Amino acid sequence: MNSINQILQEAIRLPEDQRLTLVNRLLTLSEPHISDDISHTWDLEIRDRIARYDQGEIRSRPAGKVFSDLDRRLKL
Repeated sequence: MNSINQILQEAIRLPEDQRLTLVNRLLTLSEPHISDDISHTWDLEIRDRIARYDQGEIRSRPAGKVFSDLDRRLKL
């Protein structure tokens, strides 16, 4: 446990962007491996959604609204 506290103290002294990078890398270690095919498919989907948004075909919604809609659906 002492090692964790030491690492935490060092991480606190990092600039914010480096702390966020560290957090992202640590979280990534716990995620299951995603195949290159799945990663590529998601990349294409993201690019398609951005292009449709840029062309005005779709609109954005506030995250709070999205999550409240999801909560309502999950309670049914």
